Amino acid sequence: MRVVPVIDLKGGVAVHAVRGDRERYRPVQGQIGDGSDPVGLARAMRDRLGLDELYVADLDAITGGTGSPDVVAALARDAQVMVDAGTTGAAAIAGLLELGVARVIVGTESLPGVQAFRRLRDELPDAPLVLSLDLRGGEVLSPDPALAGRGAADALARLADAGVSEVIVLDLLRVGSGEGLDMTLIADLHARFPTVELLAGGGVRDAADLGELAGAGAAGALVATALHNGTITADELHALR
Repeated sequence: MRVVPVIDLKGGVAVHAVRGDRERYRPVQGQIGDGSDPVGLARAMRDRLGLDELYVADLDAITGGTGSPDVVAALARDAQVMVDAGTTGAAAIAGLLELGVARVIVGTESLPGVQAFRRLRDELPDAPLVLSLDLRGGEVLSPDPALAGRGAADALARLADAGVSEVIVLDLLRVGSGEGLDMTLIADLHARFPTVELLAGGGVRDAADLGELAGAGAAGALVATALHNGTITADELHALR
């Protein structure tokens, strides 16, 4: 089970994401790292918890701003970073890879459509791309009417043959909610798409949730609050490996 710490960036600092309401995100105040300093948090996750993989959402870039490329580059020097910066074009993806990131996330929230993902795969056949099924209440977020509002399984069926091998399943309404994940959805996706590596995010509460996710077929989980506040400990993480 891969446990991937989450750092959401807004204005260059790490913020606490809750239910996808980005206007209300506030700087992280947790037990791990040095407040909301993203590099300090990444180093604490690595040194104190043994986690050297990192999911970074550059929220300013996702919403059309310039983002924080310098912070992303600094994080990439300390961790194996996968980043969502709202990028859906080959040039922008190449730019992120030049910053040193290990993987680039292409989220359905930004993706114009299935054909756009196919074009990316054609233009960048060797690029380490990760598809993110961005959900709100179980329904896909997308500017593409053919994807928007559909269930995750339906959307993934349309995208699976476009070169998708690793998929994040992220329901924004569950992020930071403490409500847990939709285990039934993860199990269904694993059964229908057994060759796709699934990472689940949004609502991980504790180590028991991680164990249940593994049983449902997830390859890993994105975790923020439960790591920042110390609910999931280094010993529990070690036991999952």
